[in-house]
Amino acid sequence: MQLTEKMKERRKRMMLCALYLVISTFTIVSCTQDYYEKGEGKYSLMRADFCIVRTDASKTVHYAVTDEGDSLVLKEPYTAKWLTTPDSTYRALIYYNLNMESNDSETELINLARIPSATIHKPDFFKKGIKTDPLGFESIWTSTNRRYLNLGLILMTGETSEKANHSLGIVCDTIMHNPDNTTTYYLRLYHDQGGVPEYYSQRTFFSIPIQAVHADSVCMTLNTYSGIVEKRIAITQNR
Repeated sequence: MQLTEKMKERRKRMMLCALYLVISTFTIVSCTQDYYEKGEGKYSLMRADFCIVRTDASKTVHYAVTDEGDSLVLKEPYTAKWLTTPDSTYRALIYYNLNMESNDSETELINLARIPSATIHKPDFFKKGIKTDPLGFESIWTSTNRRYLNLGLILMTGETSEKANHSLGIVCDTIMHNPDNTTTYYLRLYHDQGGVPEYYSQRTFFSIPIQAVHADSVCMTLNTYSGIVEKRIAITQNR
């Protein structure tokens, strides 16, 4: 059975070949690299979906719930260093093999990468100033379940020491109450290149919980290598 056009488009958009994010705090995130094989072969039916996972008492994950509402029961329990807290929920990107011909209800996991959930802060939170080093902008969208605002970014990176890391965050500059009785958050992307060399580009994602955005829409400003980019997006909140 062949993949549908919709599934092909999702695979093209979601498949990553690099850089997944590791939380340093829940407000500013720093980045390391992780590589995946592409094309035909072992991972030719690999699928990637944003999801929520929850650890048990032993900090182990047994299942994932995708943004589309699919429950994926893992064939083998999964644990990792970033799963630090028992009985806790994490935002993640799940890589798994898509077996179109099997009736097996369990999921063959390839990898699980943590996606940081960014906290929104006022400008005075950043005691050393707001960094807006340039990066690449790819996309901004709300998750299918309307619980997250997601950003797809391109970071310039290269071989470096462990002390050099990108840092990302979200600044709320203004909350605007509009004439039509709606509210807009004016957000700015904090980005500190952190001494990382700019040799090649890598794609990365992070998410903002919509529940933390007490507004009907957001206006996101980013400093890119092509200049300032401003993106507006409506928010439908599930409260």
